Amino acid sequence: MLGQTPEEAFANPGIERDVLTSWEHFLSGSGSTRQQVVRSAITDSWQRCQQSAVDYRRGQAPMPIRDDRLQRLLDKRSRLVQAGASTMALARDYMLETGTVMVLTDVDGVVLRLEGDTKLALRDAVEKTHLLPGSNWSETTCGTNAIGTALETGQPIQVHATEHFCSGIHRWTCSASVIRDPIDGAVIGVIDISGLSSSYGRPALALAISAAARIEAQLLQMELDARYRLLDQCFWMLPPSDRHHAVLFDSAGRPFKANGEMAQIMRDLGAPQCQSNFPHLGSSDDRPWSSSRPAWIKEEWLRPVGYQGEHLGTVMVAPKPVASSRSVLPPAQGDARAFTSIIHADPKMHAVVEKCRRVGATAAPVLLLGETGVGKEVFAQAIHSASPRRSGPLVVVNCGSVSRELLASELFGYVDGAFTGARRGGMSGKIEAASRGTLFLDEIGELPLDLQPMLLRALENGEISRVGDTAARKVDFRLVAATNRDLRAEVDAQRFRKDLYYRLAVVPVVIPPLRERSDDIPLLVDHFVAQARSRYGLADRRFAPEVLEFLRRYDWPGNVRELRNLIESLMLTSNGDPIEASDLPDCIRRTEEAREPGLSLAESAERDLIARTLRSCSGNVTATASALGLAKSTVYAKLHRYNIRFDEGSANSSR
Repeated sequence: MLGQTPEEAFANPGIERDVLTSWEHFLSGSGSTRQQVVRSAITDSWQRCQQSAVDYRRGQAPMPIRDDRLQRLLDKRSRLVQAGASTMALARDYMLETGTVMVLTDVDGVVLRLEGDTKLALRDAVEKTHLLPGSNWSETTCGTNAIGTALETGQPIQVHATEHFCSGIHRWTCSASVIRDPIDGAVIGVIDISGLSSSYGRPALALAISAAARIEAQLLQMELDARYRLLDQCFWMLPPSDRHHAVLFDSAGRPFKANGEMAQIMRDLGAPQCQSNFPHLGSSDDRPWSSSRPAWIKEEWLRPVGYQGEHLGTVMVAPKPVASSRSVLPPAQGDARAFTSIIHADPKMHAVVEKCRRVGATAAPVLLLGETGVGKEVFAQAIHSASPRRSGPLVVVNCGSVSRELLASELFGYVDGAFTGARRGGMSGKIEAASRGTLFLDEIGELPLDLQPMLLRALENGEISRVGDTAARKVDFRLVAATNRDLRAEVDAQRFRKDLYYRLAVVPVVIPPLRERSDDIPLLVDHFVAQARSRYGLADRRFAPEVLEFLRRYDWPGNVRELRNLIESLMLTSNGDPIEASDLPDCIRRTEEAREPGLSLAESAERDLIARTLRSCSGNVTATASALGLAKSTVYAKLHRYNIRFDEGSANSSR
């Protein structure tokens, strides 16, 4: 149907009886006049139905899938469902006026969402015909119908009354248009408008085409947002490009960004010479690359990336060939370069870097502590680069990004038949993959309690057992762990093992938040400006002194990551040079304007907290100290420092 003209997509309700006669002749094998009456799109579909042995007497779709199976399908198609929801809501008035329903299906013709007229007659017809979420309306299942036929041809189509191949669906009229992936153009679903044959309206097809275009635009925006979130999540985990190749794959397994030429990366990794394009990894629920990973891409190079339960994509980090690797450098030179990626001038930060530089040359475990966004993974990479194991791999695992079951197999591997869906022959885990290198466990505080003894055994004895196996395997790795939690408090709450905590905290390193090292902000701004210029091909930009002062005094709850995102946004969206205070987001200007004179943002927030708590305790300083978890003398000192007044009823606050 590639040659279909626009007019051929529309039905003609005035010839319904003639079409019925042609359909009867077709079924009897004597359709001599059918080509003169029936559109070729319909007769071609009838022929496909006959070849597929579709029962022309069918009056409904098969029973819909229900409960867990349907929910799993909706989760798998969540972006399509989300993109379709707003469009379908906008068409609600049209459907109420015309007595129709709008149907969203996936690429297999399975209904994902239904919305529209709820009048009794149509509702009964919908239920009787099984036009319901979970039902299959592919052409090979239900014969000629707008959903299935649009999927078969890739073209918009109206199917009216007797044009349906199955006699039990002759009372329906429907108009559908395919929905295509905005990135690669592949058909991923259908939007359909259906009603009883008396509801036929030529504009229904135009609305379906318009709705499909709107959904595709929404999908494109969602994909771009997801790729940006993927870049944000991966920013701290990508190693220096002089030692490793890095490729990012979107949620569908499509490569879209690399730290070098794709063709060179393929050559370095040993791809067949006949392969000209970087491969797609495919997609599945737990391991996005499980179905179509080529042999020359090792599984230990791949790491799924998620955010708040959403699978954003996959990052591949593979070592470059030895000839071009950092291993050709003398050890001292490699060590000297290890911490250059950590931009700093603040004395407190300098002390942290020097501590990591000293411990980096050893095999001791390191525990990195700090708020989200301070750059714990950058420190982990630098420690690895400064270590005697720098020629080995740096393997990164985020303990908070996957379920307990998946994390167990991710860390320790599994044997053949360990669980349903296990790979034949089993699989090694990330601890084994880190052999003679470094294992970085991010968000170690999220490690489930029942997996902690297994990690402790690996640290104490250098042994692990794969999931489903009793045999011990020797492992040799250096551990760097990180968390934004207070692990001592977690130990006290019995959510973290004390023995594992003391084994991890051989060398604890507290990375200060950005608000405590404001002198580093101008250096970081220059660094992120240079990065943005290189990444997006932008001209050089200056920041007005007033802007830098705003940035120095802002509290930065998102730390260095938040600053980087802000600089990129300002570089991309502001027009002036220099960038002025008026270009800053309102949240930064408002927090600056709301601050108490002479106090930092953190001090102003502390003053407000103490004042509110004192009021809620009716001026009782003892109760206030208890509520804040502070000594009473400390509260008195802060009341004096912040000039917080309290009423006379609090004068006896020591009672």
